Amino acid sequence: MKQLTATGDYIYTYAYTNDEKNLCQLEMRSFFEKDTSSKIIKSGVAIDPSRSPFIKERVEVLLEGDSLQEILRQSAEVDMDQLTFKVIFLKINGLTEQDQVDYSGKRNVEREIGSAITGEADVHHPDVTFGLIPFEGRWYFGRYLQSEPVWFKHMKKPREYSTALSTRVARAVANIAVPQPKGIKAIDPCCGIGTVLVEALSMGIDIVGRDMNPLVVDGSRENIAHFGLTGEVALGPIAEVEAIYDVAIIDMPYNLYTHATPADQLGILKAAYPITEKLVVVTIETMDHMIKEAGFAITDRCIAKKGLFLREIVVCQKAV
Repeated sequence: MKQLTATGDYIYTYAYTNDEKNLCQLEMRSFFEKDTSSKIIKSGVAIDPSRSPFIKERVEVLLEGDSLQEILRQSAEVDMDQLTFKVIFLKINGLTEQDQVDYSGKRNVEREIGSAITGEADVHHPDVTFGLIPFEGRWYFGRYLQSEPVWFKHMKKPREYSTALSTRVARAVANIAVPQPKGIKAIDPCCGIGTVLVEALSMGIDIVGRDMNPLVVDGSRENIAHFGLTGEVALGPIAEVEAIYDVAIIDMPYNLYTHATPADQLGILKAAYPITEKLVVVTIETMDHMIKEAGFAITDRCIAKKGLFLREIVVCQKAV
């Protein structure tokens, strides 16, 4: 195969409901330092699409041009050698009118580019899949990678309770807390049955859990093991943590197993101050004043909706 040099850009497509939009955009900002109301974003940041519960697919850009003809001309120089390939014209909802192409037009474009490339096409089991997409008046062509809904496999756990975060929200929270896992140490000191831990560990995030309730600690350990993951879950309050972490995720206790009073909540936040620089708080009630009193400054936030049930996700840094 003639070596195509990646441009360094990636195009991601998204799928989310109206209730999930704010959470998705906060995850976007965490990954890419920007968001968009459209369901497509271009960035120089490489993210495995399977990490996000909202990303559908990714194109690693190899060719780009102002017109489809430019892409056809460039793709004619591609020689796949012994590798089979196929070309997919991405189906995107919410493209601007200038970027929209109907179904038959897409199939024709796929065939044209497939014919231009030197090599054997295989629509069923290709060695390489290429993606083509128009975006903001330009055309992009590159290696295509579809998201795998890993989080979906975690929905049925051996140990559950009704007020736990959904797997989708938990996965997004883990990404918001740790967008780039390399070298990052995280802690979930009020981990409950481990919904966030399971998602974070499945993405290779270095995270430990903790809870002061022995029932949920046992449940968390069982859930982690059930999915073939390995992670430490300690028994005890956050106040007993001595190690230092880059980020802490605190889903404030409010369920039938562990209900935290306002004094307890403030105590949890204050106990987080000496052990982390970054804090992500998940709460069903606004606690900006407590966060400030504990020594943190809010840097970003969103509301995660599930019908009438609202959760606030608040990103904080230790105040200077």
